[in-house]
Amino acid sequence: MLGLAWAAWSVFHSRPEVIPDAHPSAPSAIGGSPVAQPSTSGSVVPQSSTSGSPGTSPSPQEVVVDVAGKVRRPGLVRATTGSRVADVLVLAGGALPGVDLTNLNLARQVSDGEQILVGLPGAPPAATPGPGTSSTNPTATPVDLNKATLAELESLPGVGPVLAQRILDWRTEHGRFTTVDELQEVTGVGEKKFESLKPHVHV
Repeated sequence: MLGLAWAAWSVFHSRPEVIPDAHPSAPSAIGGSPVAQPSTSGSVVPQSSTSGSPGTSPSPQEVVVDVAGKVRRPGLVRATTGSRVADVLVLAGGALPGVDLTNLNLARQVSDGEQILVGLPGAPPAATPGPGTSSTNPTATPVDLNKATLAELESLPGVGPVLAQRILDWRTEHGRFTTVDELQEVTGVGEKKFESLKPHVHV
């Protein structure tokens, strides 16, 4: 009996002790696959760019000029800033055959919003008033050909920087103008040009 009791006691105390798992396994989804757990370090979903597709570079600054008169395509012309009267006439299709352009300073830079009259009788020269000069009737007082500066000569109708310099060169070469008629001896002053200048000059 004593031997049986000892054997029973030994069997009872030799069974392994079941220790509960401190880290239970992740719950499984149907079919045995583990259920994904949220990650605190997951990748960031890229946000759509607020700038969109690369923007186009800004277009060059433009001026708008009204070209009227005897040109192939009269109307509004868009030209880049710094364009000259000659450039604008090209954009308007060019002047019609036989049109007299001596009343225009083709080398002058145009400004936004101005109007250029081409080949119209009595059309004023397309010129921008310089600093300190009035844009209304700049030749109200006749200009003295023997005392006029380059700027004063440029204020005359149809006289640009080139022709004004020629007038000064003639005056320097000959000493002075003795009559207004001598203005016709300046290169670039034809009969029509002289008639338009005569009321605005004196000696």
